[in-house]
Amino acid sequence: MDSTVVSTGTEEDKWGGGTKPLNVSYGKMMMWFFILSDALTFTGFLAAYGFSRFKFIEEWPLADEVFNHFPFLHGTDAPMFYVALMTFILIGSSVTMVLAVDAGHQMKQKKVAFYMLLTVIGGMIFVGSQAWEWKNFISGEYGAVTTKGGKILQFLDVETGKRVALEDFAEVGPRDAAPYGNSQGVWFESSGEYNATYTFEEVKKGFEANPNVTIRTQQLILNEETGGSEKLVLSRADALVKLNKDGVGVVEGANLTENEYGAPLFADFFFFITGFHGFHVFSGVMFNLLVFFNVLLGTYERRGSYEMVEKVGLYWHFVDLVWVFVFTFFYLV
Repeated sequence: MDSTVVSTGTEEDKWGGGTKPLNVSYGKMMMWFFILSDALTFTGFLAAYGFSRFKFIEEWPLADEVFNHFPFLHGTDAPMFYVALMTFILIGSSVTMVLAVDAGHQMKQKKVAFYMLLTVIGGMIFVGSQAWEWKNFISGEYGAVTTKGGKILQFLDVETGKRVALEDFAEVGPRDAAPYGNSQGVWFESSGEYNATYTFEEVKKGFEANPNVTIRTQQLILNEETGGSEKLVLSRADALVKLNKDGVGVVEGANLTENEYGAPLFADFFFFITGFHGFHVFSGVMFNLLVFFNVLLGTYERRGSYEMVEKVGLYWHFVDLVWVFVFTFFYLV
């Protein structure tokens, strides 16, 4: 029995690579593959952050106390205000990117250039803001004392309950070590106080001379009035005993090994997660800037397509979406 083969004329297109899956170009498809793989990386970072925070919940810093700075408002307690502003700016740049893509569909060169420029400016502001936030986080504001068990002791005003900086009560005395400098190596390296402005003895002496200062530990206790958790604040007598018994060194600011705000892991995750995301934003700004100049030169007008704007738009929206999750889980929760 003979069989009849019917040819539709589409075999060559299907098997020869002519048909585009879901009508998506090769460039867009590769961008989606990159976004998917990168999303898994950020998911791993945030999952590890969640597990670590749960394990070291008592030592974990309070975000409202760490990220409470605002440019040009020194000394003003503005918890999360600037981080919220950064988030708004980044989301706003995502909106301008949408408008740039839409203008590209309409082949309106000047509008594409205008909205791409706004997107670049928004990205630059965000990257600069993140660098400023890093500077404040690294330099610190109050300082703390480290204990034998690797914990930290923070200082509070007895009457107001507000944090007190080491510079407000530490008594600086004569020192045997040479001042820190490029030629002298690490200051007080043998005593474990790396680049600290004050020694532990100076802090202890100043604390003993200021009865209006007490200590807050990292231990969480239940506040019966509010029903929430808060750090344990010691009485003046208990604070003196704790400082003399467990205090060993001074920490100011944060790095990969020490953190005046709490658990060193918090600083590690802060640097890795926000740094990794910041690198993505910086890369996106560079890509957007390149596309912006190509728009001005009329490159895409001559091609008859602004698909490249769509490609960088996909990347930019992904970066913005990732920040929403970082902002939610790292700063808010």
